[in-house]
Amino acid sequence: MCLGIPGRIVEVHDDAGLRMATADFGGVRREVCLSCTPEAEVGSYVIVHVGFAISQVDEGEAQRTLEVLRAMAGVVEAELNA
Repeated sequence: MCLGIPGRIVEVHDDAGLRMATADFGGVRREVCLSCTPEAEVGSYVIVHVGFAISQVDEGEAQRTLEVLRAMAGVVEAELNA
């Protein structure tokens, strides 16, 4: 199973001819490649899988996805501590 995580682009830059960005995932920032999402700009929300922004989503969808992921993490943690 693959999992894509929504992140907000906070910076866009060029790395040896490759369009890259810094994306914020709720306070954690990571480098992501924008080759699959050339329309993404600072402030855009993208779904990231293994370091690649694979699609762009609106802020509402990004927030709903993050809420589901947080809820899943809480369930897993509760199970492991039971």
